[in-house]
Amino acid sequence: MNQATTLRRFSIYIVLGFGLLLQACSLPTRERAVPLALSDQAEVVGLPGVRYVVHGKMPEIVQEAVASVRKEQAYLAQQGRTDINNLPPANFLALSGGGDDGAFGAGLLCGWTAAGNRPEFKMVTGISTGALIAPFAFLGPKYDEALRAVYTQTSPKDILQARGLTAALFDDALADNAPLGKLAEKFVTVDMLKEIAQEYAKGRLLLMATTNLDSRQAVIWNMTKIAASGKPEAMQVFHKIMLASAAIPGAFPPAMIDVEANGKRYQEMHVDGGAMAQVFVYPPSLQVSEMAKKEGIARERHLYIIRNARLDPDWAEVQRQTLSIAGRAITSLIQTQGVGDLYKIYTTAQRDGLDYNLAYVPKTFYAPHREDFDTEYMRKLFQTGYDLAVKGYRWEKVPPGL
Repeated sequence: MNQATTLRRFSIYIVLGFGLLLQACSLPTRERAVPLALSDQAEVVGLPGVRYVVHGKMPEIVQEAVASVRKEQAYLAQQGRTDINNLPPANFLALSGGGDDGAFGAGLLCGWTAAGNRPEFKMVTGISTGALIAPFAFLGPKYDEALRAVYTQTSPKDILQARGLTAALFDDALADNAPLGKLAEKFVTVDMLKEIAQEYAKGRLLLMATTNLDSRQAVIWNMTKIAASGKPEAMQVFHKIMLASAAIPGAFPPAMIDVEANGKRYQEMHVDGGAMAQVFVYPPSLQVSEMAKKEGIARERHLYIIRNARLDPDWAEVQRQTLSIAGRAITSLIQTQGVGDLYKIYTTAQRDGLDYNLAYVPKTFYAPHREDFDTEYMRKLFQTGYDLAVKGYRWEKVPPGL
Protein backbone atom coordinates (compact mmCIF):
# COMPACT_ATOMS: atom_id res chain seq x y z
CA MET A 1 0.00 0.00 0.00
CA ASN A 2 1.23 3.54 -0.80
CA GLN A 3 2.38 4.63 2.66
CA ALA A 4 1.70 8.36 2.34
CA THR A 5 -1.84 7.79 1.02
CA THR A 6 -2.55 5.30 3.76
CA LEU A 7 -1.36 7.53 6.58
CA ARG A 8 -3.32 10.44 5.18
CA ARG A 9 -6.46 8.29 5.19
CA PHE A 10 -5.63 7.25 8.71
CA SER A 11 -5.78 10.90 9.81
CA ILE A 12 -9.13 11.37 8.08
CA TYR A 13 -10.61 8.31 9.76
CA ILE A 14 -9.49 9.56 13.16
CA VAL A 15 -11.31 12.84 12.67
CA LEU A 16 -14.47 11.11 11.44
CA GLY A 17 -14.28 8.54 14.19
CA PHE A 18 -14.62 11.11 16.97
CA GLY A 19 -18.19 11.62 15.88
CA LEU A 20 -18.92 7.96 16.61
CA LEU A 21 -17.46 7.65 20.09
CA LEU A 22 -20.79 6.72 21.62
CA GLN A 23 -20.98 3.48 19.67
CA ALA A 24 -20.29 0.38 21.70
CA CYS A 25 -17.12 -1.28 20.40
CA SER A 26 -14.76 -3.86 21.80
CA LEU A 27 -11.03 -3.29 21.53
CA PRO A 28 -8.70 -6.06 20.28
CA THR A 29 -6.59 -7.69 22.98
CA ARG A 30 -3.10 -9.16 23.12
CA GLU A 31 -0.87 -11.27 25.35
CA ARG A 32 1.68 -9.59 27.61
CA ALA A 33 4.59 -7.89 25.85
CA VAL A 34 8.16 -8.98 26.55
CA PRO A 35 9.54 -6.99 29.52
CA LEU A 36 12.37 -4.64 28.61
CA ALA A 37 14.88 -6.58 30.70
CA LEU A 38 14.13 -9.77 28.71
CA SER A 39 13.75 -8.31 25.21
CA ASP A 40 17.18 -9.50 24.04
CA GLN A 41 16.47 -13.04 25.25
CA ALA A 42 13.13 -13.57 23.49
CA GLU A 43 12.99 -16.40 20.94
CA VAL A 44 10.18 -17.44 18.62
CA VAL A 45 8.27 -20.36 20.09
CA GLY A 46 9.47 -23.54 18.37
CA LEU A 47 11.97 -21.68 16.15
CA PRO A 48 14.88 -20.34 18.18
CA GLY A 49 17.78 -18.57 16.47
CA VAL A 50 15.94 -17.52 13.31
CA ARG A 51 16.20 -13.75 13.73
CA TYR A 52 18.58 -10.95 14.67
CA VAL A 53 17.65 -7.81 16.59
CA VAL A 54 19.47 -4.88 15.00
CA HIS A 55 21.77 -3.32 17.60
CA GLY A 56 25.44 -3.22 18.55
CA LYS A 57 27.89 -5.78 17.27
CA MET A 58 25.35 -8.56 16.51
CA PRO A 59 27.69 -11.58 16.77
CA GLU A 60 24.89 -13.95 15.70
CA ILE A 61 24.61 -12.45 12.23
CA VAL A 62 28.40 -12.45 11.88
CA GLN A 63 28.39 -16.17 12.69
CA GLU A 64 25.63 -16.73 10.13
CA ALA A 65 27.62 -14.89 7.46
CA VAL A 66 30.72 -17.02 8.11
CA ALA A 67 28.62 -20.18 8.15
CA SER A 68 27.07 -19.23 4.78
CA VAL A 69 30.54 -19.02 3.22
CA ARG A 70 31.52 -22.40 4.67
CA LYS A 71 28.36 -23.96 3.23
CA GLU A 72 29.12 -22.40 -0.14
CA GLN A 73 32.65 -23.75 -0.08
CA ALA A 74 31.40 -27.23 0.85
CA TYR A 75 28.87 -27.15 -1.98
CA LEU A 76 31.50 -26.05 -4.52
CA ALA A 77 33.81 -28.82 -3.32
CA GLN A 78 31.02 -31.33 -3.95
CA GLN A 79 30.78 -29.97 -7.50
CA GLY A 80 34.49 -30.67 -8.03
CA ARG A 81 35.83 -27.15 -7.36
CA THR A 82 39.34 -27.30 -5.90
CA ASP A 83 40.20 -23.66 -5.15
CA ILE A 84 37.33 -23.02 -2.73
CA ASN A 85 38.97 -19.93 -1.16
CA ASN A 86 38.84 -18.11 -4.50
CA LEU A 87 35.06 -17.91 -4.69
CA PRO A 88 32.92 -16.72 -7.64
CA PRO A 89 31.45 -13.19 -7.47
CA ALA A 90 28.82 -12.68 -4.77
CA ASN A 91 25.72 -10.79 -5.90
CA PHE A 92 23.46 -9.15 -3.30
CA LEU A 93 19.94 -7.90 -4.04
CA ALA A 94 18.08 -5.46 -1.78
CA LEU A 95 14.36 -4.88 -2.44
CA SER A 96 12.74 -1.83 -0.86
CA GLY A 97 9.26 -1.02 0.33
CA GLY A 98 6.84 1.01 -1.78
CA GLY A 99 3.38 -0.58 -1.77
CA ASP A 100 2.00 -1.12 -5.25
CA ASP A 101 5.14 0.52 -6.66
CA GLY A 102 6.64 -2.93 -6.08
CA ALA A 103 5.38 -3.59 -9.61
CA PHE A 104 8.46 -1.70 -10.80
CA GLY A 105 10.86 -4.10 -9.08
CA ALA A 106 8.88 -7.12 -10.25
CA GLY A 107 8.99 -5.90 -13.85
CA LEU A 108 12.69 -5.05 -13.62
CA LEU A 109 13.54 -8.56 -12.43
CA CYS A 110 11.49 -10.23 -15.18
CA GLY A 111 13.02 -7.95 -17.80
CA TRP A 112 16.46 -8.70 -16.41
CA THR A 113 15.78 -12.37 -17.03
CA ALA A 114 14.72 -11.63 -20.60
CA ALA A 115 17.92 -9.63 -21.14
CA GLY A 116 19.85 -12.82 -20.36
CA ASN A 117 22.30 -11.46 -17.78
CA ARG A 118 20.43 -11.71 -14.48
CA PRO A 119 22.77 -13.28 -11.91
CA GLU A 120 22.03 -15.68 -9.09
CA PHE A 121 22.02 -13.81 -5.81
CA LYS A 122 24.09 -14.89 -2.84
CA MET A 123 21.70 -12.92 -0.63
CA VAL A 124 18.30 -11.31 -1.14
CA THR A 125 16.77 -8.90 1.38
CA GLY A 126 13.27 -7.44 1.42
CA ILE A 127 11.15 -4.93 3.32
CA SER A 128 7.39 -4.39 2.91
CA THR A 129 6.48 -4.95 -0.75
CA GLY A 130 10.13 -5.98 -1.21
CA ALA A 131 9.52 -8.82 1.24
CA LEU A 132 6.66 -10.03 -0.98
CA ILE A 133 8.94 -10.00 -4.04
CA ALA A 134 11.96 -11.49 -2.25
CA PRO A 135 11.14 -15.26 -2.27
CA PHE A 136 10.47 -15.17 -6.03
CA ALA A 137 13.65 -13.17 -6.70
CA PHE A 138 15.66 -15.52 -4.48
CA LEU A 139 14.60 -18.67 -6.33
CA GLY A 140 15.27 -17.14 -9.71
CA PRO A 141 13.70 -16.88 -13.18
CA LYS A 142 11.56 -20.02 -12.84
CA TYR A 143 9.28 -17.94 -10.59
CA ASP A 144 9.04 -14.93 -12.93
CA GLU A 145 5.53 -15.82 -14.12
CA ALA A 146 4.27 -16.07 -10.55
CA LEU A 147 5.89 -12.71 -9.79
CA ARG A 148 4.27 -11.20 -12.87
CA ALA A 149 0.88 -12.55 -11.81
CA VAL A 150 1.13 -11.05 -8.32
CA TYR A 151 1.89 -7.55 -9.62
CA THR A 152 -0.22 -7.43 -12.79
CA GLN A 153 -3.29 -9.56 -12.07
CA THR A 154 -4.21 -8.53 -8.54
CA SER A 155 -6.61 -5.79 -7.47
CA PRO A 156 -7.48 -4.16 -4.12
CA LYS A 157 -9.87 -7.00 -3.20
CA ASP A 158 -6.94 -9.44 -3.46
CA ILE A 159 -4.94 -7.40 -0.94
CA LEU A 160 -7.28 -5.97 1.67
CA GLN A 161 -10.79 -5.73 3.01
CA ALA A 162 -11.71 -2.29 4.29
CA ARG A 163 -13.16 -1.97 7.79
CA GLY A 164 -15.71 0.56 9.02
CA LEU A 165 -15.06 4.17 9.98
CA THR A 166 -14.73 3.25 13.65
CA ALA A 167 -11.73 1.01 12.94
CA ALA A 168 -9.33 3.91 13.54
CA LEU A 169 -10.54 4.14 17.13
CA PHE A 170 -11.69 0.67 18.08
CA ASP A 171 -9.59 -1.77 16.03
CA ASP A 172 -5.93 -2.41 15.21
CA ALA A 173 -6.05 -1.26 11.57
CA LEU A 174 -8.18 0.43 8.93
CA ALA A 175 -8.23 -2.72 6.78
CA ASP A 176 -7.96 -6.48 7.12
CA ASN A 177 -5.06 -8.03 5.17
CA ALA A 178 -6.56 -11.53 5.18
CA PRO A 179 -6.83 -11.46 1.35
CA LEU A 180 -3.09 -10.75 1.13
CA GLY A 181 -2.52 -13.66 3.50
CA LYS A 182 -4.44 -15.97 1.17
CA LEU A 183 -2.38 -14.68 -1.76
CA ALA A 184 0.83 -15.50 0.13
CA GLU A 185 -0.47 -18.99 0.91
CA LYS A 186 -1.31 -19.53 -2.76
CA PHE A 187 2.15 -18.71 -4.06
CA VAL A 188 4.49 -19.44 -1.13
CA THR A 189 3.90 -23.17 -0.82
CA VAL A 190 5.47 -26.14 0.94
CA ASP A 191 7.41 -26.92 -2.25
CA MET A 192 8.74 -23.36 -2.38
CA LEU A 193 9.96 -23.63 1.21
CA LYS A 194 11.75 -26.88 0.34
CA GLU A 195 13.53 -25.11 -2.53
CA ILE A 196 14.51 -22.23 -0.26
CA ALA A 197 15.87 -24.72 2.28
CA GLN A 198 17.97 -26.37 -0.43
CA GLU A 199 19.52 -23.03 -1.35
CA TYR A 200 20.29 -22.34 2.32
CA ALA A 201 22.33 -25.55 2.35
CA LYS A 202 24.39 -24.07 -0.52
CA GLY A 203 25.19 -20.96 1.53
CA ARG A 204 22.56 -18.58 0.14
CA LEU A 205 20.48 -16.29 2.36
CA LEU A 206 16.97 -14.83 2.19
CA LEU A 207 16.35 -12.11 4.77
CA MET A 208 13.32 -9.95 5.62
CA ALA A 209 12.92 -7.13 8.13
CA THR A 210 10.09 -6.15 10.46
CA THR A 211 9.70 -3.59 13.21
CA ASN A 212 9.09 -4.70 16.80
CA LEU A 213 6.79 -1.92 17.99
CA ASP A 214 7.08 -2.90 21.66
CA SER A 215 10.86 -2.47 21.77
CA ARG A 216 11.01 -0.06 18.81
CA GLN A 217 13.73 -2.14 17.15
CA ALA A 218 14.32 -3.46 13.66
CA VAL A 219 14.41 -7.25 13.43
CA ILE A 220 16.05 -9.19 10.58
CA TRP A 221 14.53 -12.62 9.92
CA ASN A 222 16.54 -15.46 8.39
CA MET A 223 13.81 -16.86 6.15
CA THR A 224 16.16 -19.48 4.73
CA LYS A 225 16.76 -20.84 8.22
CA ILE A 226 13.03 -20.91 8.95
CA ALA A 227 12.43 -22.83 5.71
CA ALA A 228 15.23 -25.28 6.53
CA SER A 229 14.09 -25.87 10.12
CA GLY A 230 11.73 -28.69 9.22
CA LYS A 231 9.44 -27.56 12.03
CA PRO A 232 5.66 -27.86 11.53
CA GLU A 233 5.19 -24.19 12.42
CA ALA A 234 7.73 -23.01 9.81
CA MET A 235 5.18 -22.35 7.06
CA GLN A 236 2.87 -20.36 9.34
CA VAL A 237 5.74 -18.25 10.67
CA PHE A 238 7.11 -17.71 7.14
CA HIS A 239 3.74 -16.34 5.97
CA LYS A 240 3.32 -14.29 9.13
CA ILE A 241 6.70 -12.57 8.70
CA MET A 242 5.91 -11.72 5.07
CA LEU A 243 2.65 -10.10 6.18
CA ALA A 244 4.33 -8.39 9.14
CA SER A 245 7.00 -6.84 6.93
CA ALA A 246 4.24 -5.38 4.72
CA ALA A 247 1.90 -4.37 7.57
CA ILE A 248 1.87 -0.58 7.36
CA PRO A 249 1.01 0.61 10.90
CA GLY A 250 -2.57 1.75 11.14
CA ALA A 251 -3.41 0.42 7.68
CA PHE A 252 -2.94 -3.35 8.14
CA PRO A 253 -3.14 -5.35 11.38
CA PRO A 254 0.16 -6.01 13.14
CA ALA A 255 1.49 -9.56 13.29
CA MET A 256 1.51 -10.92 16.82
CA ILE A 257 4.52 -13.20 17.32
CA ASP A 258 4.51 -15.71 20.19
CA VAL A 259 7.88 -15.79 21.93
CA GLU A 260 9.54 -17.26 24.99
CA ALA A 261 11.90 -15.55 27.42
CA ASN A 262 13.22 -16.85 30.74
CA GLY A 263 10.82 -19.80 30.57
CA LYS A 264 7.70 -17.67 30.11
CA ARG A 265 5.45 -16.96 27.14
CA TYR A 266 4.97 -13.46 25.76
CA GLN A 267 3.81 -11.80 22.57
CA GLU A 268 5.53 -9.24 20.36
CA MET A 269 3.82 -6.81 17.99
CA HIS A 270 5.51 -6.61 14.59
CA VAL A 271 4.72 -4.23 11.73
CA ASP A 272 6.18 -2.97 8.46
CA GLY A 273 9.98 -2.96 8.42
CA GLY A 274 9.65 0.40 6.65
CA ALA A 275 8.99 1.99 10.03
CA MET A 276 12.75 1.62 10.60
CA ALA A 277 14.20 1.55 7.07
CA GLN A 278 12.93 1.54 3.50
CA VAL A 279 15.65 -0.85 2.33
CA PHE A 280 18.55 -2.76 3.90
CA VAL A 281 21.41 -5.06 2.95
CA TYR A 282 23.12 -6.02 6.19
CA PRO A 283 23.88 -4.19 9.45
CA PRO A 284 27.01 -1.99 9.27
CA SER A 285 28.44 -3.98 12.20
CA LEU A 286 28.89 -6.89 9.75
CA GLN A 287 32.16 -5.72 8.22
CA VAL A 288 32.24 -8.00 5.18
CA SER A 289 35.65 -7.01 3.84
CA GLU A 290 37.36 -7.40 7.21
CA MET A 291 35.60 -10.72 7.85
CA ALA A 292 36.57 -12.08 4.43
CA LYS A 293 40.20 -11.12 4.94
CA LYS A 294 40.22 -12.84 8.32
CA GLU A 295 38.74 -16.00 6.78
CA GLY A 296 41.13 -15.93 3.81
CA ILE A 297 38.35 -15.43 1.25
CA ALA A 298 38.86 -13.54 -2.00
CA ARG A 299 35.95 -12.58 -4.28
CA GLU A 300 34.16 -9.79 -6.09
CA ARG A 301 30.97 -8.41 -4.55
CA HIS A 302 28.17 -6.69 -6.45
CA LEU A 303 25.21 -5.00 -4.77
CA TYR A 304 21.94 -4.30 -6.59
CA ILE A 305 19.33 -2.10 -4.90
CA ILE A 306 15.82 -1.78 -6.30
CA ARG A 307 14.06 1.20 -4.74
CA ASN A 308 10.37 0.77 -5.49
CA ALA A 309 9.67 4.49 -5.52
CA ARG A 310 10.39 7.71 -7.34
CA LEU A 311 13.31 9.78 -6.07
CA ASP A 312 12.52 13.09 -7.79
CA PRO A 313 10.80 15.86 -5.76
CA ASP A 314 7.27 15.06 -7.11
CA TRP A 315 5.84 18.61 -7.04
CA ALA A 316 2.25 19.20 -5.92
CA GLU A 317 0.21 22.23 -4.84
CA VAL A 318 -0.68 21.70 -1.17
CA GLN A 319 -4.06 22.86 0.08
CA ARG A 320 -4.04 25.07 3.18
CA GLN A 321 -5.80 22.41 5.25
CA THR A 322 -4.59 20.36 8.20
CA LEU A 323 -4.89 16.91 6.61
CA SER A 324 -3.40 18.06 3.30
CA ILE A 325 -0.39 19.62 5.07
CA ALA A 326 0.10 16.59 7.34
CA GLY A 327 -0.21 14.16 4.43
CA ARG A 328 2.35 16.04 2.36
CA ALA A 329 4.76 16.15 5.29
CA ILE A 330 4.44 12.40 5.78
CA THR A 331 5.13 11.85 2.06
CA SER A 332 8.28 13.96 2.37
CA LEU A 333 9.40 12.08 5.47
CA ILE A 334 9.09 8.68 3.79
CA GLN A 335 10.95 9.86 0.69
CA THR A 336 13.83 11.44 2.59
CA GLN A 337 14.11 8.40 4.86
CA GLY A 338 14.44 6.23 1.75
CA VAL A 339 17.16 8.46 0.30
CA GLY A 340 18.97 8.42 3.63
CA ASP A 341 18.94 4.61 3.58
CA LEU A 342 20.55 4.66 0.13
CA TYR A 343 23.36 6.89 1.43
CA LYS A 344 23.91 4.69 4.48
CA ILE A 345 24.13 1.60 2.29
CA TYR A 346 26.50 3.41 -0.09
CA THR A 347 28.84 4.24 2.79
CA THR A 348 28.87 0.61 3.89
CA ALA A 349 29.43 -0.56 0.31
CA GLN A 350 32.40 1.77 -0.07
CA ARG A 351 33.93 0.47 3.17
CA ASP A 352 33.43 -3.19 2.25
CA GLY A 353 34.33 -2.96 -1.44
CA LEU A 354 30.88 -3.70 -2.86
CA ASP A 355 30.08 -2.55 -6.40
CA TYR A 356 27.05 -0.27 -5.81
CA ASN A 357 24.13 -0.40 -8.28
CA LEU A 358 20.83 1.43 -7.81
CA ALA A 359 17.52 1.29 -9.71
CA TYR A 360 14.36 3.32 -9.04
CA VAL A 361 11.12 4.42 -10.69
CA PRO A 362 12.06 6.93 -13.41
CA LYS A 363 10.74 10.48 -13.21
CA THR A 364 9.37 10.06 -16.73
CA PHE A 365 6.86 7.44 -15.59
CA TYR A 366 3.28 8.56 -15.30
CA ALA A 367 0.02 6.64 -15.02
CA PRO A 368 -3.26 7.45 -13.26
CA HIS A 369 -3.29 6.06 -9.71
CA ARG A 370 -6.96 5.90 -8.76
CA GLU A 371 -6.59 3.73 -5.66
CA ASP A 372 -4.09 1.59 -3.79
CA PHE A 373 -3.21 -1.52 -5.80
CA ASP A 374 -4.82 -0.15 -8.93
CA THR A 375 -4.37 -3.02 -11.42
CA GLU A 376 -3.86 -0.83 -14.49
CA TYR A 377 -1.35 1.35 -12.67
CA MET A 378 0.66 -1.70 -11.58
CA ARG A 379 0.59 -3.19 -15.07
CA LYS A 380 2.00 -0.02 -16.60
CA LEU A 381 4.67 0.29 -13.92
CA PHE A 382 5.59 -3.39 -14.30
CA GLN A 383 5.97 -2.88 -18.04
CA THR A 384 8.13 0.20 -17.45
CA GLY A 385 10.53 -1.78 -15.27
CA TYR A 386 10.50 -4.67 -17.72
CA ASP A 387 11.27 -2.51 -20.77
CA LEU A 388 14.13 -0.70 -19.01
CA ALA A 389 15.75 -4.00 -18.00
CA VAL A 390 15.33 -5.69 -21.40
CA LYS A 391 17.22 -2.82 -23.03
CA GLY A 392 20.03 -3.16 -20.48
CA TYR A 393 19.29 -1.17 -17.35
CA ARG A 394 21.71 1.68 -16.65
CA TRP A 395 22.25 1.22 -12.93
CA GLU A 396 23.14 4.31 -10.95
CA LYS A 397 26.54 3.99 -9.27
CA VAL A 398 25.90 6.51 -6.49
CA PRO A 399 22.86 7.66 -4.47
CA PRO A 400 20.80 10.55 -5.89
CA GLY A 401 22.43 13.95 -5.52
CA LEU A 402 25.93 12.66 -4.77
